[in-house]
Amino acid sequence: MTSFAGIERVGDIRCGVGESPVWDAAHGAWYWVDIPAKTIWRLDASSGMTRNWQTSEMAACIALKERGGLIAGMESGIFSIELGAGQAVLSTKLAAPTEGLGEGLRFNDGRCDRQGRFWAGTMFMDMAAKKAVGQLHRYTTQQGISAPIVSNLLTQNGLAWSPDGRTMYLSDSHPASQLIWAFDYDTDQGMPSNQRVFVDMNEHPGRPDGAAMDGDGCYWICGNDGGCILRFTPEGKLDRRIDLPMAKPAMCSFGGANLDTMIVTSIVPPNSTDEWAGAVLLLNPGVKGVPEARFKG
Repeated sequence: MTSFAGIERVGDIRCGVGESPVWDAAHGAWYWVDIPAKTIWRLDASSGMTRNWQTSEMAACIALKERGGLIAGMESGIFSIELGAGQAVLSTKLAAPTEGLGEGLRFNDGRCDRQGRFWAGTMFMDMAAKKAVGQLHRYTTQQGISAPIVSNLLTQNGLAWSPDGRTMYLSDSHPASQLIWAFDYDTDQGMPSNQRVFVDMNEHPGRPDGAAMDGDGCYWICGNDGGCILRFTPEGKLDRRIDLPMAKPAMCSFGGANLDTMIVTSIVPPNSTDEWAGAVLLLNPGVKGVPEARFKG
């Protein structure tokens, strides 16, 4: 691993679009995806060994399942994924929006709420088109996939829940938006309400990409194009910034034995010669995270 001012690089991995890191406490390992490479990565925290699996479609977001394996938002829907020996992958399609995703659309950012429901949003892949056709959906085994719960999104991102699960956060990382919203969240029904602007990232460096929550109830967001991670208090006040060696961090997540390690994935911009672009980083942010819920189903 390469060091950079207290930051460790995971091997020489260079993801085109590294996303959705999640900590598996039961096995002491990190998982994340490289979207365009159709690859799921695993890092064993104790040995530092990595391995990867190839998927039939681009997987953009993953969460651990309660009974093992992963649940993923992919190009055509929500999938159950079992990772086998070698690079063998068993993918089973669970659901897709009633109207379908449509050409040029795929799932993007997603994770489970504190109760184990899987949430994922869609986006139009050609960001230059500025099509606000993205939608946020909820999936459970009992109810299947929901109708759109939040609509008119350009590039859905930044999904997270407060430690008590009663506040949901969501961002739109498109340059034409760059907003982070907060919602009141009904933990019994799994429904957000009272949408309001939490942070206007036009006033801060970077676009609001993937997010993580810490044990203090603060919201960490990757400043894509800003080369940093920012922490906002529950009141939406910026109180911490960590500068990174690459311009496009994509998503951060807490893990490690004490939940005090942060992993950060990143993106390689077109024609980039930056050796840090696409790197996966490990660092100590000085606070502990909260465990990510596993999908119940």
